[in-house]
Amino acid sequence: MRRAWIILLPLGIPLAGCGHLTGAPVPELAPPIEERAAQDPVIAPDADSAAAADAAETEAEFVELFARMRSGFALPAVTNHAVQREIERYRAHPASLARTFDRGRRYLYHIIEEIDARELPKELALLPVVESAFDPFALSRQRAAGLWQFLPDTGRSYGLAQDWWTDDRRDVREATRAALDHLSSLHEDFGGDWLLALAAYNAGPSRVKRAMMRCERRGEPADFFSLGLPAETRRYVPRLLAIARIVANPEKVGIALPEIPNEPYFAPVDVAHQVDLDRVADLAEIPRAELRALNPGFRRWATAPSGPHELLVPTADRERFEQVLAELPPSQRMRLVRHRVEGGDTLYAIARRHGIPLEMLRSVNRIRGSRIRIGQDLLIPLPTDTKPAMAHRDEA
Repeated sequence: MRRAWIILLPLGIPLAGCGHLTGAPVPELAPPIEERAAQDPVIAPDADSAAAADAAETEAEFVELFARMRSGFALPAVTNHAVQREIERYRAHPASLARTFDRGRRYLYHIIEEIDARELPKELALLPVVESAFDPFALSRQRAAGLWQFLPDTGRSYGLAQDWWTDDRRDVREATRAALDHLSSLHEDFGGDWLLALAAYNAGPSRVKRAMMRCERRGEPADFFSLGLPAETRRYVPRLLAIARIVANPEKVGIALPEIPNEPYFAPVDVAHQVDLDRVADLAEIPRAELRALNPGFRRWATAPSGPHELLVPTADRERFEQVLAELPPSQRMRLVRHRVEGGDTLYAIARRHGIPLEMLRSVNRIRGSRIRIGQDLLIPLPTDTKPAMAHRDEA
């Protein structure tokens, strides 16, 4: 029987993030201002705010997603120097904000659906603007990753798997679920105060509680704007309040927002087996970058061999994608194994041992020459009718 080989091309995608303990800068915005924001009071919302939408209107009646979002704004409306300063930052960089929402249009409908299911303030859907600028591949110096910028340990504590093949901190659905779980828990821990919960999401709950205790010992207010928190956290909460003010009334602020339909952007498809992301994207005529942006949880250029065997695809392309998968011959359903280089290994010997062309081994692993190092992991592509035979070759 003739073997059908599939050449896999690596994604070359960076591994993502920005940390909760240090906060996530808004990409391409002006450099952060280090001085502490003025301690101005919280005041009521503007009477003409677009956030005062008719609460009786059902979600299904909204045609545009930002209108739906405004209908559920519930955070305190703040007018002070700190919030106004962040509004001015966004106003100074409208192109950067436009790019952020252009990325965010893929994810916002799903995020708002999850927020609605939990009856949480819809401003929380804007938190990825502050955390990652809606870049699911964002990675901080502290190795926080994804739209919601989970640190590795925090992510694991909320059930976000992280291994050689996948990183659920970058998975759109899993990370959103975990972020809303985390925020809800913090909201409860801080007595229903969303501003303190948001500060704790950025700085950590222990740091916020210590700052509150210092204020209480001095007989001072322990609200967010009275706390002695790190400079990044003092910017973080006002930044979210600022972007919420912009979305609430973009005309007043002078910023044009894109029109995002209030409808699902993506749909899940059961692929049933491990697939090469680039190959199925090409066959279904979906841009490779689009498929990767919807499935950022996969760290390699193929889905994990042990699952999940599901991909997110643009809703408009779902039918064609399913047809392509149904017509893909079984002989082309690739499988990868992982080989860890040992002493005495050479590329030629590894390729011969596994029965694959040397150039294929080089191409799959992006190796131009022949140099490899002990402990290095190599991917070995195999057709589905071949079973691994070598003892030090692992199912990838």
